[in-house]
Amino acid sequence: MTTPPANQNLLSGPPPTLLPSDAAAADALRAGDTPDTVAARFPAISLGWAVLAEDALRAGRPVEAYAYARTGYHRGLDQLRRSGWKGHGPVPWSHEPNRGFLRALAALSRAAAEINDGEEAARCRQFLTDSDPAAAAELGLA
Repeated sequence: MTTPPANQNLLSGPPPTLLPSDAAAADALRAGDTPDTVAARFPAISLGWAVLAEDALRAGRPVEAYAYARTGYHRGLDQLRRSGWKGHGPVPWSHEPNRGFLRALAALSRAAAEINDGEEAARCRQFLTDSDPAAAAELGLA
C-alpha cells in the first residue's frame, strides 16, 4: 500500500467543471436577438433554452417551460460530460458559461413543480444545490 503525498486531500471531491464559452449566445441575447433565435442558432448551448423556459414560466406556460428547460438541461449535461464531469461535483455559478445550464436546471425544477411532478422538482433542486449552493441562492431555490 502506498501512502499519498502529505499535501493531497483525500476528502476533496472532483474539481469544478467549467463549461466552454457561450459568449456568442450571450452576446446575441444582449444584442436583442430573441431567445428562440438564439436557441436555434446555438442549439447545443443551454442559455437560449434556459431563457425560453424562464419566459414561458413567467407567461404561465409550465408545460412549454418544462420542454424548453428539459432541452437546456440535457444539452448542458452533454457539455458537462465533454468537459470531464463524471456525474457529480461542483458546477460553479461564478463561471459565466455554467449559468445557462444552471438556469435551465432551476427552470426545470420550477416547471416540474408547476405540473405537479414533485419528485422531479425536488431532484432538480437538489442537483442545483449540489452543483453550487450559490446558484440555488441566486436563482431563488435555496
